[in-house]
This record gives sequence, C-alpha cells and structure tokens, in this order.
Amino acid sequence: MPVFPLGAHVDSSGARFAVASTSADAVEVCLVDDDLVERRVELTERTFGVWHGHVPGVRPGQRYGYRVHGRYAPWEGTRTNPHKILVDPYATRITGRVTDLRAARGWVDDPMTGPASTIDSLGSVPLSVVEAAASTPLPPRPDVPWSETVVSELHVKGYTMRHPEVPEEHRGTYLGLAHPAVIEHLRRIGVTAVELLPVCANASEPSLVERGARNYWGYSTLGFLAPHADYASVPGAETAEFRTMVDALHAAGIEVILDFVPNHTCEGGVGGTTLSYRGLDARAYYSLGGNGHDADITGTGNTLDAGSPTVIRLVCDAMRHWVTRYGVDGFRIDLASVLGRPRSGAFDPHSSLLTAIAVDPVLSTTKLIAEPWDATGEGYRVGGFGVAWSEWNGRYRDAVRDFFRGHGHIAELASRVTGSSDIYKLSGRRPWASVNFVTAHDGFTLRDLVTYERKHNEANGEHNRDGTDDNRSQNFGVEGESTSPVVRARRRAAARAMHATLLLSIGTPMIVGGDERWRTQGGNNNAYCLDDETTWVDWAPDALDPGAAEAMTAFTARLTAIRRSSPDLHRDTFLADTDVRWWNPGGRAMEPHDWHDGHARTLGLLTLEWLFLLNGDGGAQPCVLPGSAALVPVLDSSREDGCPVTDRPLKGGSTVTLPPHSLLLLRRLPAS
Repeated sequence: MPVFPLGAHVDSSGARFAVASTSADAVEVCLVDDDLVERRVELTERTFGVWHGHVPGVRPGQRYGYRVHGRYAPWEGTRTNPHKILVDPYATRITGRVTDLRAARGWVDDPMTGPASTIDSLGSVPLSVVEAAASTPLPPRPDVPWSETVVSELHVKGYTMRHPEVPEEHRGTYLGLAHPAVIEHLRRIGVTAVELLPVCANASEPSLVERGARNYWGYSTLGFLAPHADYASVPGAETAEFRTMVDALHAAGIEVILDFVPNHTCEGGVGGTTLSYRGLDARAYYSLGGNGHDADITGTGNTLDAGSPTVIRLVCDAMRHWVTRYGVDGFRIDLASVLGRPRSGAFDPHSSLLTAIAVDPVLSTTKLIAEPWDATGEGYRVGGFGVAWSEWNGRYRDAVRDFFRGHGHIAELASRVTGSSDIYKLSGRRPWASVNFVTAHDGFTLRDLVTYERKHNEANGEHNRDGTDDNRSQNFGVEGESTSPVVRARRRAAARAMHATLLLSIGTPMIVGGDERWRTQGGNNNAYCLDDETTWVDWAPDALDPGAAEAMTAFTARLTAIRRSSPDLHRDTFLADTDVRWWNPGGRAMEPHDWHDGHARTLGLLTLEWLFLLNGDGGAQPCVLPGSAALVPVLDSSREDGCPVTDRPLKGGSTVTLPPHSLLLLRRLPAS
C-alpha cells in the first residue's frame, strides 16, 4: 500500500492509516467507540520511518488514536509510552479535550528521572476523527492585490459573541462570522482580508488547565490540519461550517488569512503533556537541548525543530491542506523567526522550512506574512525574511506610537509612513511587504493605548507579571476611563490621528477587529486566557461615550474610502526622490539638520497628489503651506467625523493651525 499521504484516508472498503515515528518499535491504531471501548490494530508496515496499514470497515466519523511502543528514556529525549493514546498529527478533525492532567502526562514524580506513567489516558484526552475527503469544488479566491489589501485581525469567537444581529446560536462561531450583518460591517469599513487568530484545533497548556482557565487566543496548537471544534455552532460540524464561512467571505470579496502557529505545540515543556508529538517521536518533532530537555526559543516550553524533515513535511502539508480544502488565501506565521532557526540555532532566511514554504507551488500563490521575531534576541529579524514574505513591521508600530505621544524622531516616522524602503527595498520587495500596524491582539487596544500607561492584567491570574511593559502609551493625565469630556475628547483625537496615519501610510495596513468599535480591554495587554466580555467586541453603544463606537466606525470607513480612491495611497512601488518633498511647518523644505532635531514634533509630506501634515505635539502648531499649488482639505483627524472645517481650496503660502495630536490631509490642485 502507499506510504503517503499521512493521516487517515477512507476508501471503498475501509481506511488507510499512516503516521511517522522513527523512535517507535511498534505502533497501534486504536479505534474507539461511543463507550470508550477501543479496538487496537497493529500497523505492521514501516517504510521511510512511516508506520502504515489498511483497516477494513472503517467509515467516516470513526474516532481513533495511536499507541506507540518503544524506549522510554527522557534523558535522551525519547518518551514513547503506550499508556497514552495520541492524536494523529494529520487528523482533519479532533474531538474532546484534556480533562485529567495526571492521565495526560507521560511521567510520574519527575519528568526527567521518574518512571513512565501507567495511567491510561483514554477518556481524558482528545481523539482524532476519520473524515471523508472533501468533494465540493472550491469557488475562485478573491485574489485581492497586495497593494489594495486592508487587513482586520480578529478572533472568530470574540468578534461576534455579542453581535445583536447574529442569531444567538451562531454567535462566537464560524457561522457567526459568515453572517451578512458582520460581513456588511467589514465591507463598510473597507476590509479586504480578515486575519483570524488561530483556528487550528488547540488545547490549553497544562498551567492553564490546572487553574481552570483556557488559551482563548488559541496559540497552543494540537492539530495543524483540523479546524477548532469550539467555533462550530453544531458539535462535529466544524469542517463544514469553516468552509461555509470562507465561502461567504469570498463571495463578499474578502480574503481569509490564518494566523498559523508552526513553532510550538500545546504539549508544553518536558513537564507537560503527552497528547501527540511527544509520544510519537519527540526527537523528530521537537528541538531538544542537552539531556533531553526541550529547547525553548518560543517562550512556551517547547519548540518545533524547523530542520527536521518530519516537521517540514507536516507544516507544508498542513498549510497546503487549508488552501486546497477550504480555499484559505494566506497565512500569518506566528514567531516566524523560529522557522528560520533549525535546531534552535542561528537565523537563516534561506532555511529549509522557509524555503519549502516559499517555493511550494500552492503556498507560493498565497499571501505569506511573517511575524519576524521570537522570544530571543537572535530571533528579532524585521526586514530579514526573503522576497516571498511580507512582515509585521514592529518598527512601524513603535514609530507611530512614539510620535503621537511626543517621543521619537521624525526621521524614523518618515521612513515608516512611506513604506519602510530602508527595510524592504534592498531585498527586492515592494512597499506592501511592510504590514503596518499600531495595535494587534497582543497589547493594548487602540482605546486602551490612549487610556492607560500601565498594563492591568490581574484578571489573568499571574499577578500582573505577564504581558509587556513597553506599551508606548499615554493616558492624558488619568489612568483608566475618565468621566471628563475634555479627557475623553483628547483621547479620541489622538486615537484618530494614529488610525488615520496607519490607514493612509504606504504599505499594507492592519487594524484590530474591534478598534473601529472603540473597544477596551480595561488595560489588559495580554488577555490570552480571558474568554469573556474583556475580549469580546461590544456592539452596543458605550456607556461613557454613546456615539463613540459609531463615530470611529464611520471615521474608519472614510479613511479606507480615501485610500481606495487614490493609487498614490496604495502604491505598488516605493516613492522616488522626485515623487516626494518633505516640508517643515515653518514654511520651507526640510533641510538635513531638521532630521536631527530631537524636539521636532511636526512633519509635512508632499507628494504629487497629497500633502500630509502630522502633529505629534500636545499643543496646536502653526504650519505654512507650500506655495506651489492650491490645496483642498480632505481629512482632519481632530474632528469626530474626519471632515475638515472647510473644503475650500487654501492658497499656497497661507498658514493653517494643526490641532494637538492630529493629521491633516490636503489634495493638491493642478497649477493654473
């Protein structure tokens, strides 16, 4: 029988099973019935390190797992234990969750020196489910050009859990995100792609299970080919409902990008669980340090080995599966630097795994976005990926936050808002390789960015020690929500200025789903384990500012409409020196010494079509307009709706006043 593909595949008489393990002496596939009674079938064929065989009579819906027999030598990194039933890494559907950590652990007393656990884990851990092959052809993908892409990063559950127009039974599910009211909102604000927080089947880390919490974000993958079951409105229907969601978004012209996490798994470090990879072949899946311990460059306890053929095959096969079965349009790779560090060594942008993804005939046609860092200094690689990759540009985030709180240098901001050519041009990439963002799921929301100067993560149960302290935020004199209309107005104005800068900068803008609804997390900048009103988008009017959510939504829609209207604002190429002129608000072109003025807080950018005036200062600043042509105000971020006080042309050489923390956009008229 054929060795590949891996996983469980139904045919007319049963199912073929194939699983990789180089450390096993024997492998059994275990068929589990509704009463948790199992039938074990030994896979007697072994080819290329893959155990495989055909089991007659198996039909779709059959639950199964693997039991692996072999050496238990933790000090060597080998942890096979037949008492633990294991999820198939290639399962396309996974059911159940960890209910007993003692049963899920492969060790007793000590993970390195203690004996192997003899507690049978069946009934206490997830199982794989045999599925029929997909038969419905995929409709065409939207194929939105990179230069026209506007991304909203959102959580499948959190975005719709409180949406009043979504039927209650569909809230927080794939079908909730497919609801016409949700899709119409995304279209209204100009979104062309949703970047979904992890939707692969995941299981919470042992530390969370112990305290009754869960990994709400989902960065704890158990199965790389299976949609997460909790987001289905009907138990067991996750694969069909995920496909329905993708098709509905595609019909509206919206692409689907998955936040994919091929750098670690949910099993944690050596003291964690044995749910799949650790029990199958820990040395083939994980990067191990000395004495069998997990190397940890992800901050999660374990790291998948990007240099292992087993891992390379799994990652590429899984990504290809999401594209060919569901029509997914792209991937944002979490901690992507790990994929360039085989055996957790030095970063190499031409590593085998990064190269395999970039040259794959299917994956190379999708949008590939790298999060260009990991949990170590060696992994910080903004600008360091190959030509096939776009990147989350953390330098953009920092520059915009700093500018609008009165810090940083205008030279840094100038580079970021014009596409970061200093980072991406030399490698042959285009401006859209810079995925610009001011906020992300990890950190403050846009509202909290102007409301808190310190994190408030006590609800996470980690004594406020988790989450970054480098927030680059401001609170306008009051920590937390304020009843002062003046404080609230100043905060909204600063937020609008940052939002406008993001959506009008050259590059690919990414907003966070809910920022356009003026969402708060109460100052929590790491709400990864809170599955409640803290993280769910509130679609009702805000109690303090009843009109704020609708005003920010309308402002966002106005910005994206302006962006769409002008090819100059969604450029496919970098600005040439002849296309841009930097303007000093004092009424002259910028001179070399201006760029080194550490106290400068205003900046003008003059292109062939537009004049951008940015004021990061807390006070109003006068600005003399260039005298070359008349200019028509198009956007004023200091106003709730973004509409300028006047749209009458302003003469060159006249003076305008830039409000505190603001962006003013003017269109140049042809010289008469």
